[in-house]
Amino acid sequence: MVFSRMKKRVAIDMDEVMADPYEKLIRLYEEEYGIPIDQSKLPGHYLQDIVHPDHRSSIRRYLFAKDFFEDLVVMPNSQEVMREMHEHYEIFIVTAAMEFPDSLGPKYRWLERYFPFIHWSHYVFCGDKSIVQADFLVDDHAKNLVNFSGEPLLFSSPHNAYETRFTRLNNWQEVAQYFLSDV
Repeated sequence: MVFSRMKKRVAIDMDEVMADPYEKLIRLYEEEYGIPIDQSKLPGHYLQDIVHPDHRSSIRRYLFAKDFFEDLVVMPNSQEVMREMHEHYEIFIVTAAMEFPDSLGPKYRWLERYFPFIHWSHYVFCGDKSIVQADFLVDDHAKNLVNFSGEPLLFSSPHNAYETRFTRLNNWQEVAQYFLSDV
């Protein structure tokens, strides 16, 4: 017997879409080195690309810290928009957590704390997002959108500022406009 889905399925990335790792990375860097980050240099780059070459390994060290993902700032309006989307769509949180193996517990707890209306069975901790089967994927990394079989949607982040291959959603108000204006 084949079951058809009643709701369209939306896969949503966590880091740089729902959670803001840049805020914490910048804060940790500035605390450690006492050097302010010139954020005007961020468009089109990752943070490690614009810091002093001798400090680049620190950015990776922060990301691999056991508690890094535990207390990231929630992206503005993401909770409200996702709560409303949850009423009209089947929502899955899809995060490439395997790159940072110690992030699984912190990411799980973060999702439970800030998005309790998304059931744990809709968390997908993976490495390669090409396995994801959904109608839409909202992600900040073009590499995850290239081979996606549904509709790819690029969520704006400093590193993807010059990416032009995908429909861009700059913030959660635009996500709401895209997904909720006709429901």
